[in-house]
Amino acid sequence: MEALLPGLSLLLLLLAVGWGSGMDAAQATSPGGCELVQSIMDCTGRWLSSIPGNLRDDTEELFFDDNTIQVLGNASLLLYPQLWHLSLTRNRLELIEPGAFLSSQGLEVLSLTDNLLFTNYSLTAAALSALPALRTLDLAGNQLREDMVSILVSNLSSLESLSVARNVIMRLDSSIFTNLTQLLELNLEKNYIFEIDNAFEGLQRLQRLNIAYNYLPCLVGFGLTQLRVLNVSNNVIEWFMTLQSDDLFELEVLDLSHNHLLFFPVLPQQSKLHSLLLQDNRMSFYQRLPNGTSLANVTVQFLIIDGNSTNITTVRLWDELCHSNLSSLHLLDMSQNQVWGLPDDFLAQMPSLTHLKLNQNCLEAFHLSEKDPLAMLTDLDLSQNQLVELGMKVGTGDILPNLQLFNLSTNRLQGLPPGIFTHTRKITTLDLSHNRVDLCPQPGEAESLPCVDIRGVETLTHLSLAGCGLQGLSSHPFQGTSLMHLDLSDNHQVLSGDLGWLQDLVLTLQVLSLRNTSLSSTTVDFSALNSLVHLDLSGNSLSVFPSSLGTLRLHSLDLRDNCLPALPPDLAQVPLGRSLRELYVSRNPYNCCMLGWWDALQQVEGLCVPDWQEVTCSHGSHALSPGALPEPVLQSCRWQTADLVLLYLVLALPTCLTLLVAFVVIFLMLKEKLLKMVKTRCGVSSPY
Repeated sequence: MEALLPGLSLLLLLLAVGWGSGMDAAQATSPGGCELVQSIMDCTGRWLSSIPGNLRDDTEELFFDDNTIQVLGNASLLLYPQLWHLSLTRNRLELIEPGAFLSSQGLEVLSLTDNLLFTNYSLTAAALSALPALRTLDLAGNQLREDMVSILVSNLSSLESLSVARNVIMRLDSSIFTNLTQLLELNLEKNYIFEIDNAFEGLQRLQRLNIAYNYLPCLVGFGLTQLRVLNVSNNVIEWFMTLQSDDLFELEVLDLSHNHLLFFPVLPQQSKLHSLLLQDNRMSFYQRLPNGTSLANVTVQFLIIDGNSTNITTVRLWDELCHSNLSSLHLLDMSQNQVWGLPDDFLAQMPSLTHLKLNQNCLEAFHLSEKDPLAMLTDLDLSQNQLVELGMKVGTGDILPNLQLFNLSTNRLQGLPPGIFTHTRKITTLDLSHNRVDLCPQPGEAESLPCVDIRGVETLTHLSLAGCGLQGLSSHPFQGTSLMHLDLSDNHQVLSGDLGWLQDLVLTLQVLSLRNTSLSSTTVDFSALNSLVHLDLSGNSLSVFPSSLGTLRLHSLDLRDNCLPALPPDLAQVPLGRSLRELYVSRNPYNCCMLGWWDALQQVEGLCVPDWQEVTCSHGSHALSPGALPEPVLQSCRWQTADLVLLYLVLALPTCLTLLVAFVVIFLMLKEKLLKMVKTRCGVSSPY
């Protein structure tokens, strides 16, 4: 056995050396400070002014981002014939010499973002023309004009993805992308484009086009039938009109958000459109004006000048949307517009709609009927309008049978149609915050109409009633629900009545917000809410920490903006302290001499106090940080917290001793005179 030990040790040593060499092959550091992972060389942020020549010759990907390279010379890449991905983002690159890529015929991805290629673009174009396999080219942020771009990409017929974002392109004509017949994706965002003249007609395979953040005033005669995604957001577009034909448009996503659209866009008659983004425009419908005036028969004429030809197109804009095919639309976002009403049968054209956003408009009424079933709708947002009426025409059919999220916040509603939730059998989230609504009381009690009846809605889990002016909830307004999240914030009188409603939620309620509800320490007993995980009690008038919280196992508690002089010193030992993971305690008038709780919190493992830097305590007229109290304050606190009986005894002892000594001295000085005086006045002869 002893003879085997040296051999076994040698074997283990060889295995260790082999393992170490394998690790070096997987990840190593080159002489230039670059990191090698398999065949990928990362030289990011090394202050390199050129590409090192001592890297591995089997490198396939090179990353030289955030360096100081100014020129990519003819011999720069000679040693890396297998290179297919090169990134030179954020350098000082001014020139790529014409022979730089002659040994890199397999290069497919080239990123030259944020350089200075405008200085020698013609020589750089000659270098790029030697890349027959190039698929992806990123020229963003190089101060390129449209004529420079045209020269740089003129011989890159293999390109499938091109980005010239963040340059100084102003106008696109038919010559700029002439030879890019294989292009699938084109990014032109954040330029200064104000005119497009047949620039995309030759791009027969183009599927994704991004012209966001430019200065386009309109898009009339859009006819790119093969395009799947078009992003023209953040321009100044007032009109969008598709070329009217029977051709099938492949368009799936159209983003016209953040423009100046005046009318609903004129869309293809045949398309696959599933997402239409129109938020933040000036759009309205004019089929009928708010004063009742009908514009159904009024037309608008467009004068279209194309070269030497002039066409006049007559359009009835308020009816034009009826000719668009919206049957495949899933998402329609018309938020932040000037819509005061929807045309007749507008929603009936969208049987596949799942998300409808009409928030931040001018709606005063919204009506639902069986003619607009919206059978697939799951998310309806009507918040921040001027709704005073939500109408329903209930018949034998269902209305909104798949609705899950219903946002009606910040309107002027006082109630909802009776029985509305009998047709929304899947609703989970209802936001009625900042309306003057009230909850319906128990059956048999005097019902104050209008009101909102959610009793028995078993699917409802999230309810927000913040800022509704609730005057105390009726006995059991949540009976039959499965509420997990309840927000009653900013209702100053909501806790003034019977609190029996809490008993209906003890098994399900996990998140409760009672922010700014005039809560005092004795108002609510929380001990029965065993499922509660998050509790917000901020903005109230708590002067004593509610003792009923001690038995809960909360994960998050918010006590900001109250009147608490201190927290319980044993908070870390009770079940609440052991379960807490997040605690907000700032903006309370804590006493600097009662900070035992603060020291105890610092020792609780896993507890985060995000606002700890904002916590202050008061000592006299000063607001101090509890973590750095000056010594005079600490000394003052020690005196204040000492035993008062002992303190008074210590203060009285010197006085008593002084009086005793004075009495003894006076007595000794007057002793003989006092004795004579006593004998003279009280003396009596003694009989013998």
